[in-house]
Amino acid sequence: MFKTIANAWKIPDIRQKILFTLLMLLIYRIGAFIPVPGTNIDFIQQQVANYDVLEFMNLFSGGALGNMTIFALGIVPYINASIIMNLLTVAIPKLERMAKEGDDGRKKIASITRYLGVILGLVQAIGILFGLGSQAVQNPDNPFDYVTIIVCLTAGTALIMWIGERITEKGIGNGISLLIFISIISGVPGMLRSIGQAVEAGTTSFWSVVIVAGLAFIIILGITFVDLGERRIPVQYAKRVVGRKMYGGQSTHIPMKVNQSGVMPLIFAITILMLPGMIGQFWPESGFYIWYQQYAGPGTALYVIIYALLILFFSYFYSQIAFNPIDVSKNLQQNGGFIPGIRPGKPTSDYLAKILSRITLFGALFLAIVAAVPTFFTYVTGVTSVFGATSLLIMVSVALETTKQLEAQMMMRHYKGFLN
Repeated sequence: MFKTIANAWKIPDIRQKILFTLLMLLIYRIGAFIPVPGTNIDFIQQQVANYDVLEFMNLFSGGALGNMTIFALGIVPYINASIIMNLLTVAIPKLERMAKEGDDGRKKIASITRYLGVILGLVQAIGILFGLGSQAVQNPDNPFDYVTIIVCLTAGTALIMWIGERITEKGIGNGISLLIFISIISGVPGMLRSIGQAVEAGTTSFWSVVIVAGLAFIIILGITFVDLGERRIPVQYAKRVVGRKMYGGQSTHIPMKVNQSGVMPLIFAITILMLPGMIGQFWPESGFYIWYQQYAGPGTALYVIIYALLILFFSYFYSQIAFNPIDVSKNLQQNGGFIPGIRPGKPTSDYLAKILSRITLFGALFLAIVAAVPTFFTYVTGVTSVFGATSLLIMVSVALETTKQLEAQMMMRHYKGFLN
């Protein structure tokens, strides 16, 4: 990876893209330290530390929510909007046709996603502000302060979306993924400081930290292995004679990734699991919330089991969206392709669905195992880890994706042997 970056730096236009990406990321981090006027930051920091939902949102905002800055909502509203649009594209035929129209259709869907992201940001800003209560505002008797805070948070969400899209368009890598990556990485120094304080205070032994660090390294290797793993289905195209020329006849393959759905099952599962706690926090003295904290909250056995089952379910659900065996079978048949030993049409789609089900099971079980790592880490060290399942997967996936894009752009310039 570092060699690829060093080689890319030697090419002027790629170096310009890298500098533009770093500039946008710097603006994003600066915005994470500009406070929203009229907020009680000390009270908000206490609430973020006490509630798991707010702490999870604070992680994806790079600590901006705890300081109530203009980027406090982070990129979460845009992610939620993207998830909703992905689901609606499958459910609504008009959106599905729009997605298949090419660049024009994708631009329309992207525009709808942006507007939906701003709306969700507005709703989320109102919900967080009124959920925290009047103590989160310095002057709770002034309605203008509430309006100012909500407008600043919503505008910050829109600015984050703009920064992410500019990185995707003029920089290197996927802008939204890089923003999440930087937000998660920014929490690493604080986590290391907490671990050091725990070891110094004697609440955590040094060797337990070493063991967990080794385990985290093994998990990162496993994530890299699974992320790059794929099953290649051989495909043969029939020969066609047109006039005096022969077309087709070449052999290729269909790459089926082991982890087709990426981090989407984890995001879906976490969102659902956070809902009961989010609702219960409005009535902290209720019997339901007390039962939830004792038996079904984060860190409990029931929570981990439900988390794993939801990951399994959403892995199969989202793999059907990412890879549709019926569409692939139709495209093969229309272009004269076939899988050796498998008849075209329904037998091909059934064969692909069978393979997809098997590799999805392996990928889902791997995600479920990785999801249990934060609970184990907290149990051993007593320190909440920033390297949750979603965090690790996002960091590794973004790093691999960015490296691949750099290599692809260098290969396009025909630098012979440049990557060797």
